[in-house]
Amino acid sequence: MLKANAGITPEGRPAIFLCSLAALLAALLGCAAAAIFFFLLTLFCCNFFRDPERVVPRAPGLAVSPADGRIVKIAPMPDPFSGEPRQCVCIFMNLFSVHVNRSPAAGKITNIVYHEGKFFNASLDKASSDNERCAYALEDEDGKSWSMVQIAGLVARRIVCRAEVGDRVQRGERVGMIKFGSRVDLYLPLGWQAKVAPGQKVFAGLSVIAQAEAGR
Repeated sequence: MLKANAGITPEGRPAIFLCSLAALLAALLGCAAAAIFFFLLTLFCCNFFRDPERVVPRAPGLAVSPADGRIVKIAPMPDPFSGEPRQCVCIFMNLFSVHVNRSPAAGKITNIVYHEGKFFNASLDKASSDNERCAYALEDEDGKSWSMVQIAGLVARRIVCRAEVGDRVQRGERVGMIKFGSRVDLYLPLGWQAKVAPGQKVFAGLSVIAQAEAGR
């Protein structure tokens, strides 16, 4: 699996380099307006592609958020792999969120499926089924099945998948990112309860998003 840099995600380096180079060239040519524009664009890219370290909760029976953002929906939805209804937690990321996505639980990635699609606003319900997306199936250490879906949004045009089928991941480990505004849907296994509410802000690898029911 491709490892990320703790400060800036690797996918952001070309954009930051090109923007900073354009700002420098514009300044040398005396184009103040262009230099300021590209300088501000460089700052935006540095902010967008930031990849901070997170202190992942280690207590048993917990799952962490796979994305930074706001909870927009918690409801039963068809699982992308089995088609069976499962409790789904939908997280919307805006342009200023950290866009690196992390595994909600420790386990083995058993399947990855990419779907071409459209680019509706990621906060809409139809984004889960109509937008470009990448679905991951994860079997945790207790044999429970998790599904996580990266969904491209109105502005997003590239989903980055760093994981491969057969990879073993830790809770909170980086598995990919989505460029420029997007959403992540997390389908919970049977016996797990969501510990968040619509409208709540969450942070990838840090916020507890679900907990196993007692006795499970």
